[in-house]
Amino acid sequence: MTQSADTKHVWQFFRAGGFDQVAFGSGADIVSISELDQKLWVALACPTTGMHFDQKTLELIDTDKDGRIRAPELIAAVKWTNSLLKDPDQLIKDSGELPLESINDATAEGEAILKSSRQILANLGKKNATAISVADTTDTAKILAQTAFNGDGIIVEDSAEDEATKAVIRDIIACLSPVTDRSTKPGIDQTKVDRFFADAQTHSDWRKRSADDPAILPLGDATAAAADAVKAVAVKVDDYFARCRVAAFDARACNALNREEKEYSALGPQEITVNHSAIAALPLARIEPGRLLPLMDGVNPAWADAISALRAKAVKPLLGDKSSLTESEWRSRV
Repeated sequence: MTQSADTKHVWQFFRAGGFDQVAFGSGADIVSISELDQKLWVALACPTTGMHFDQKTLELIDTDKDGRIRAPELIAAVKWTNSLLKDPDQLIKDSGELPLESINDATAEGEAILKSSRQILANLGKKNATAISVADTTDTAKILAQTAFNGDGIIVEDSAEDEATKAVIRDIIACLSPVTDRSTKPGIDQTKVDRFFADAQTHSDWRKRSADDPAILPLGDATAAAADAVKAVAVKVDDYFARCRVAAFDARACNALNREEKEYSALGPQEITVNHSAIAALPLARIEPGRLLPLMDGVNPAWADAISALRAKAVKPLLGDKSSLTESEWRSRV
């Protein structure tokens, strides 16, 4: 047994492995560690890895992040922890929980930690709990799941207090895709909000101009449906006319451009529908030099409905009741 030269703290020692070592039997022993002559320490540094101790705690104590915890860092960690406790004996208890009443809320930092602990427990559905555990504090997503504003700059639908605002958040997510917040819920950030309303203003301005310029919406309210019908087949129609151009350049390419017979042979033994992926991959119609695009007969059955919609919603209103389309008519996007 020895006593510190500067204080009245009395240290208890035990002998193990041929060495005299300090026995930590109370919280007072731990918080007085700064008073123990470092010549009596078994070690003045230890690594933060490969220890039988919580890895995250070791990393927090290692304030200079050099991978080793040295005596001043350990002393500082003990001093800080003790300042947040009413009873230092909590440092040696192995209950796995810290009673809320043990948190020293006489300081601003202690008060903040106590409030945070109560909020964490409330978010976990433990509003009336009197103690908090390590497990309670580790699952950030679960803790923040019920928090409307968690400081990450992302607003989720649950953050809104009225249905109108929730609807706007849903619209922004639908148009621009979500940003995932700390609770793993989909939400929006300032960048998404700014872009959404800028695009909305642009669209509004465009709608106003269309009232004065009929060319913008040539089919009025039906223009959008016509545009969708064109968009649905645009890649396939471009492919068709490109193939016809190559066939016009060299007729020997026709057979290859129409796909080889063996591809049809592979379909023979299968049970197929007109929407089979192998059929959809075939050309839109039979390839011939300079051939028009058929809009009724002779269309790849996987694309028949889409071409029929193109004819009804775009070609017929703009060009008349046509059964085929020239490349120049297509290039003008009908």
